[in-house]
Amino acid sequence: MSTKHPIIAVTGSSGAGTSTVKDAFEHVFLRESINPAVIEGDSFHRYNRAEMKDAMAEAEGLGNMNFSHFGSDANLFSELEGLFKTYGETGGGKRRLYLHSEEEAEPYEGLIPGQFTPWQDIPSGTDLMFYEGLHGCVVSEEINMAQYVDLKIGVVPVINLEWIQKIHRDTSQRGYSEEAVMDTILRRMHDYVHYIIPQFKSTDINFQRVPIVDTSDPIIARDIPTPDESLVVIRFRDPDDFGVDFPYLLSMLHDSWMSRRNSIVVPGGKMGLAMELILTPIIRNMLNNKK
Repeated sequence: MSTKHPIIAVTGSSGAGTSTVKDAFEHVFLRESINPAVIEGDSFHRYNRAEMKDAMAEAEGLGNMNFSHFGSDANLFSELEGLFKTYGETGGGKRRLYLHSEEEAEPYEGLIPGQFTPWQDIPSGTDLMFYEGLHGCVVSEEINMAQYVDLKIGVVPVINLEWIQKIHRDTSQRGYSEEAVMDTILRRMHDYVHYIIPQFKSTDINFQRVPIVDTSDPIIARDIPTPDESLVVIRFRDPDDFGVDFPYLLSMLHDSWMSRRNSIVVPGGKMGLAMELILTPIIRNMLNNKK
């Protein structure tokens, strides 16, 4: 951890909704005039899109049916851990981008969607590092990313909702069949259990969206439950670490309540507001300590 060069990591699996948290942070950064070094978790995959298909085929040929983007073999864990360590010590490091679409690839001559941009130095003078992706808090026998992160955020919808969101996104936006998406979910399950879930025991704050409509069969669900059809459970590992003012949050977030001494439940439609109310004073304190 670093007072001078703080690091924030938002961690959640594919389809979990980490982009919602990313939007909340962007609002805070804009209002507070914060200049972050943004790190996309996808940029630390080991293989580009074409290489990943070949690597998966090779793994299946060797009898490994669990090879996935969630696991260590398909990611640059050591490089990501090294970036966190270097940034915490110096405020510098190297990063690249993963180009998801034609729009993202357009500024980069000679590159197409599914490829990486070249590694480049992080610009000097950033206020903090902001990571959003799958693996911001991985701890294993070889790796300990969590030790370098000053604020660890988990985005953890109940698993049926997570599956519904992924199925709808991949079928409607990416053109995959339901069968192909379910094959992906099942192939990832081993790494999901061993690399994704264990991160949430070390996160400082978890945002867990819970639907209040029937999601018992996520494969046949016609729609993603709306925010008004959801609640969000916000759990603080240790509220005293961040001086969480629960009475203030309860007064600002109508229809919210405390479910445990370290947990507050808010209506799904107020998730963004809750994030900004919680995160703004925490980030302010981080930057004041830096000064």
